[in-house]
Amino acid sequence: MTTTAAQGFAEWYGRAPAGVWSAPGRVNLIGEHTDYNDGFVFPFAIDRRAVVALGDRDDRVIRVASSFSTETVTIHLDELSPEALSGWSAYPLGVAWALGRFGADLEHARGVDLYIASEVPIGAGLSSSAAIESAIALALDEHWGVGLDRATLAKVGQLAENRVVGAPTGIMDQAASLLAEADAGVFLDCRSLDADVIPLGFRADGLTLLVVDTRVEHAHASGGYAARRASCEAGARALGADSLRDVGSADLGRAAELLDDETFRRVRHVVTENQRVLDTVRTLREHGPGAIGPFLDASHVSMRDDFEISVPELDLAVTTAQANGAIGARMTGGGFGGSAIALMVDALVPVVTREVLAAFAERGYREPGIFAVQADQGARRDS
Repeated sequence: MTTTAAQGFAEWYGRAPAGVWSAPGRVNLIGEHTDYNDGFVFPFAIDRRAVVALGDRDDRVIRVASSFSTETVTIHLDELSPEALSGWSAYPLGVAWALGRFGADLEHARGVDLYIASEVPIGAGLSSSAAIESAIALALDEHWGVGLDRATLAKVGQLAENRVVGAPTGIMDQAASLLAEADAGVFLDCRSLDADVIPLGFRADGLTLLVVDTRVEHAHASGGYAARRASCEAGARALGADSLRDVGSADLGRAAELLDDETFRRVRHVVTENQRVLDTVRTLREHGPGAIGPFLDASHVSMRDDFEISVPELDLAVTTAQANGAIGARMTGGGFGGSAIALMVDALVPVVTREVLAAFAERGYREPGIFAVQADQGARRDS
């Protein structure tokens, strides 16, 4: 992908780039919709990346082109604002704007030409947007000499996603893309942003994590995601908590009395999901990856029944993987489409792949994309 981005830059702009940076998509092993509730998440970066090639300019204009659009977007740095940005270019240009909110001197910065290429599937729940944002953030931070640490760059990406793109997401995706290490997960406290890199040990134990991209596309800027976040905030207020991070399992009885049924179930998912993240990390450390399956399975049930963000295609992928020997399976990402993941011994990969494809065909669903992922390094400069 590094070569693809550099070649694309040269074709669009007629010169070689000054540098190439990349950042990975992510799979969230467990901890869904807990991030914006100040809770715990446990994602890892995957070996599919977004890449940005950057070249300097002698004016104050940013131009951005990509492998996935025939459009080149041009804007003067003085005109950068959330209101001025839309479409796919809102992701990279939103990061440029957000860097100004975190100390970049945009009044005196020189313009840049950018070219983006990505191998992270769009709409699959693997955080293609955060991969682009993180690669752009790292590139511009270095090129403009801003000097932000990676935890702050994650905040830059989140601000761009929230204010410019209009998706009310938490910080997990950007943190995973920027902080991850190879063969490890990022155990992240979304309140303090303390991150602990935990070895996964999948390869050593002969395990594969299979992704089933249902190809049911979701749009987080639309109502479903925002409605879930509003329910969580309403539940926290009713319980006198700053966020659902401050609500524990012992509080669920009181919550059931105070809240309407739907809000209670939204709250119960977040509270129990936070505990499942803690249990997964503890079990991984004490017993290894082969023992975490029950937490993955329980997470899917909670998302399906309490948070109501699954879809029939996700449920079918999960139950088919479980029926064919997976250690554990769940949907991953924000929901309403996207991908499911299944952890299994290596030998079962062809079996589960075949059975999931057959199950989708039998139901008349669109053929899913099925592929294995490995835990990869976070954002980096490639050349």
